[in-house]
Amino acid sequence: MSETSTIDKPKLHLLEFAAMMAYMISLVALAIDAMLPVIDVIGQDLGVTDPNKPQLIIGMLFLGLAIGQIIYGPVSDSVGRKPAIFAGLGLFIFGCILTMLAQDFNVMLLGRFLQGLGVAGPRIVSTAVVRDVYAGRAMAQVTSFIMSFFIVVPALAPLLGQWVADMWNWRAVYFVLLAMAVIVSLWYGLRQGETLHPEYRREFSLSNMAASFVEALKVRVTFGYSLAAGIVYGAFLAYLMTSPQLFEDVFGITHNFPYYFGALAICIGSAAFVNARLVMKLGMRKLCTWALFAKVVWSGAFFVIAVTLSKSGMSLPLPAFMLWAGFSFFLLGILFGNVNAIAMEPVGHIAGVGSAVVGVVSGFVSLGIGTLIGQSYGGTVLPLIGGFALLAPISLLVMNWADKGHNDS
Repeated sequence: MSETSTIDKPKLHLLEFAAMMAYMISLVALAIDAMLPVIDVIGQDLGVTDPNKPQLIIGMLFLGLAIGQIIYGPVSDSVGRKPAIFAGLGLFIFGCILTMLAQDFNVMLLGRFLQGLGVAGPRIVSTAVVRDVYAGRAMAQVTSFIMSFFIVVPALAPLLGQWVADMWNWRAVYFVLLAMAVIVSLWYGLRQGETLHPEYRREFSLSNMAASFVEALKVRVTFGYSLAAGIVYGAFLAYLMTSPQLFEDVFGITHNFPYYFGALAICIGSAAFVNARLVMKLGMRKLCTWALFAKVVWSGAFFVIAVTLSKSGMSLPLPAFMLWAGFSFFLLGILFGNVNAIAMEPVGHIAGVGSAVVGVVSGFVSLGIGTLIGQSYGGTVLPLIGGFALLAPISLLVMNWADKGHNDS
């Protein structure tokens, strides 16, 4: 196989193509992280009295994203990559308009759901576009560039959101997201052609898609590791939902919140580089097991410390919290890629549907867990650290159960 695709040679220079794909995929992180500094302000402006309810601004986007993963892969295989991406970006733009103009919190949540449902399009299909256009080392170059971009964006997105809100207001943050979606739509539409060759298109069939879904769900490794991924990510989703409240209520940090959030985001990103070195020596399963054992010990110890301090009327100091969160998130960075990769191993022959199954199962599980922990927030770090400590051994048990079917899959 050549370094470029056997389907169609790219019209774009590799760097421009990689930048375009990274831009598309990063819309997800921007739509989440850029809003974190302003979700409490949005709640206040829209008359929300429950301090935990603004967390749903994050949760509803994840709900749309989870559902969207079912749709776009099979659709893009049928009608082509460009129509699927444009449909998703169009829906995302419509969601941005709704949220930007919302005068009611329920309208805000509807807009966020549509944003999630829409942004799932470029998020899912852009991966297929990369596979269409490049192979071998060139594909690895593109993927590495996208991963590097993904490390930077979550660290900088809250700063962007806060800066825009300080200059104008929270509605302007949604306008920026809308503008970025319009820009990438024009860029993609004008510069990149359709990458799916007509002879490789598949007729869209709900019955075939459902049969493939059931086939993937019956594979114990795929289902089990998808559950484990959801459990692992659920604790992190709880952090995303509660982080603005937690830093303000517990540590008195408001305006500098994006800097602390960015520092912790870098901890996750740096794990990708460490994982790339370790996974070839130790293997994915061993790395996952070690990372989860470390999470049990690390979060368990800090939970005991936090409970002890709480009984004395004190809270975990900020440096201690950052130490706990930094290493915990580093371990999550080790887990994310490996757990998903193991889940996909037995379903390579139906990779598109398999990826959707992993995304949907892990997405709904993480959303349920994250919302449960987030809504139990009461002005302390205990629900978050306790959630990390409790969910790690549960993930280990689920992975152990899944691996019993490893030889059969």
